[in-house]
Amino acid sequence: MSTIVHMTLIRAATTRDAEACAAIYAPYVTDTAISFESEPPTAADMAGRIAASVERFAWLVAEDGDGRVVGYAYGAPFQARPAYRWSCLVSVYLEPGRRRTGLGRALYAELLERLAARGYRVAVAGITLPNEASEGLHRAMGFEPVGTYRRIGWKFDAWHDVAYCQRTLGAVGDPPVEVA
Repeated sequence: MSTIVHMTLIRAATTRDAEACAAIYAPYVTDTAISFESEPPTAADMAGRIAASVERFAWLVAEDGDGRVVGYAYGAPFQARPAYRWSCLVSVYLEPGRRRTGLGRALYAELLERLAARGYRVAVAGITLPNEASEGLHRAMGFEPVGTYRRIGWKFDAWHDVAYCQRTLGAVGDPPVEVA
């Protein structure tokens, strides 16, 4: 399934999108503390991440009117232990200049719907602080704050806090159905 929002196509990613996703993500790694990675992943690294996400979760890309990937969102494991299998981490990244355009919200809306359809019950997001745009996006998408790790990450010669928030996905009946 694909969704069109403001002349932007949102669709399932494939490993062919790895180079574009790596290019979008690289400035977050090299120029900000939003990501705690120290080296941008290569296109091959990103292809592996996309393949792993698509298998169990979802990875979506947004294409502009020219068919160029301008953003992406994905789900990933929250924790490895079996009791956490109905929970997932989510993230969204947009190319520079695309923040506060509604694109992040559109990507998340589609991602959260797909994760709920697979049986996931809780989406969790971590936000390096300060990051007003990300905090606003998550609040607008129904995420609620659940805690902040203080001075948890060291990057660019400074300590950074990370706030976590979560959102319920789908029905909350018990016992949960196995994730598809």
